[in-house]
Amino acid sequence: MPGGAGGRVILASGSPRRRELLTSLGVPFEVVVSGADEDSPETDPQRLAGELALLKGREVAAQHPDAVVIAADTVVAVGGRLLAKPADAAENAAFLRALSGRTHDVFTGVAVLHGRQEWLEVPRTAVTFRDLSDAECLYYAASGEGLDKAGGYGIQHLGAALVEWVEGEYSNVVGFPLSVVIRLLRQAGVPVWGEVQSAAGVGRA
Repeated sequence: MPGGAGGRVILASGSPRRRELLTSLGVPFEVVVSGADEDSPETDPQRLAGELALLKGREVAAQHPDAVVIAADTVVAVGGRLLAKPADAAENAAFLRALSGRTHDVFTGVAVLHGRQEWLEVPRTAVTFRDLSDAECLYYAASGEGLDKAGGYGIQHLGAALVEWVEGEYSNVVGFPLSVVIRLLRQAGVPVWGEVQSAAGVGRA
C-alpha cells in the first residue's frame, strides 16, 4: 500500500456497484460518502463528469488528507440532452423513450486524490438501445431498477435487455471503468492485484 497514505484507501461513493467492482480488484478500502454539492452550470457531459468526480473526491480528501481517495461520477447524454437520475417511474419511462433506438454517450469521471496530487480521466462509451415499445418502457420503469442511475437504467441487470450494442468499456456504463480505476490507483501507489506502478512500468508491491 502507499506508504504516504498509511495504507488507507477511501471510496467516496455509496454506490453498491462501485463497492463491488473495487472489491474485485483486491483493494482494501473504506467508504466515505461525499456530501459535496453536485449542482453545476456545466453542460458538456464529459467536462461535467470530471468536474463532479473531482468535487466529490476533494470534499472527502479534505477530511482525510492521509488517504488515497477515489471518486467517480457518471453522466449520460443523448442528442445534446443530459439525463440524470429520474425523479420517478414516469420520468424513467420518458428517459427510456428518448433512448429507444438511439445511440447515447456514457461518461464516467474517475478522480484519484492523494495529498496535493490529483489524477483524473473521463472515458466515453457509446451505448445503442434497441427499439423499445411503450409497454417495455413502462415495465422497466416500474421495476425501479433505473431510479438511482444516471440515464434511468442499469446495464448489469434487467437493463441489459434494453441494449443492442456497446462500443467502449462495459464497466464504464456500470459507473466504474476498471481499466481507468486500475491505472489511476497504481499511479497513486495503490497495489491492484498485488502490483503498483513503478518508474519502469508496473512492478510488484
